Order: sequence, then structure tokens, then C-alpha cells
Amino acid sequence: MIIFTPTSRTEGNSTKQNKKILISHRGNLNGKQPHRENHPNYIQEAMNKGYDVEVDFWYHEDKFWLGHDEPQHEVELQWVVDRVFKLWIHCKDLKTLEKLKQLENQGFEFNYFFHNTDDGTITSKGFLWIYPGKQPIENSIAVLPEEWNDDLTKCLGICSDSIDNYKQ
Repeated sequence: MIIFTPTSRTEGNSTKQNKKILISHRGNLNGKQPHRENHPNYIQEAMNKGYDVEVDFWYHEDKFWLGHDEPQHEVELQWVVDRVFKLWIHCKDLKTLEKLKQLENQGFEFNYFFHNTDDGTITSKGFLWIYPGKQPIENSIAVLPEEWNDDLTKCLGICSDSIDNYKQ
């Protein structure tokens, strides 16, 4: 019998002893900061504090970009590769999803996903990424649970604009 478990994400965010994976949403730590979100320096600040980070990612005009509603901050592929074990990559369109799948087929190991209005999706590494207000879902990542006061008892991790509030 083969048992599949999601790939380990980080050295610092062990899920042993009920520790949850803590993911900063777009680099935010203590509330939304729209003017800083998805900026490479802001993302790095969150990583320097030990968090994984969900980023909004685009492949546009043969370049890689960060940005929520549109490509805003150009990044090199190497920037992503250097942070691969701390990034949760939200592909913002199907072209980006297709490009990351091509790179995966070439040996790159990104953790990426695409969703639009779905209640949940599965990342390329097998994690359940669940929309706000849909918890509790066992072994899932609860996204923005503060918006719906989600029950976090069954989740594996949390993605939040106020991730500092979930530090144990």
C-alpha cells in the first residue's frame, strides 16, 4: 500500500506537536498593507521572521511578476528558486499555471495553485488550500480565517494577513 503525504514545507514550521504551518498572506504580518503587499522586500521581511509566504504570481510578456490584480513587481526565476521552500505560489491566470507546470516538468519543485471562486483547491504539493469560511477541513490550509472566525482545530496551517496573531 502506498500512503501519500504532502511534501514537508519548511525547516522552521514543523507540524509535529500540533504546530501549524504559518503563512503570511502577501507578506502581511499584522493586518493588510496594500501598498506593500507582494513586494519582494516585504515578502523577504516575513520570511526573515520565520514565516512561509503566499504570493500572487504572474508570467507575463516572458517575465515573472508579483502583484495581486496585475503584474507589478518583476522578479527573476532565481528569486523564486532561492525561496522555493517558503513560497506558496498563487498563479493569477492560466498562462502562469501553464508556465509553472512546464518548469515543474523540467525539474523545478514549486508549491503552486490556481483558484478563482472555488471553495478550495489542491496545491501542486498536495495541500488542501481552503477558502475563508469553509473550515473545519482536516489537514487543510485555512485561508484568512479571521474573516469568518473559522474553526482551526483540524487545519494543518493558516494563511493570514495577521499571521503574527497565530504564533504559538
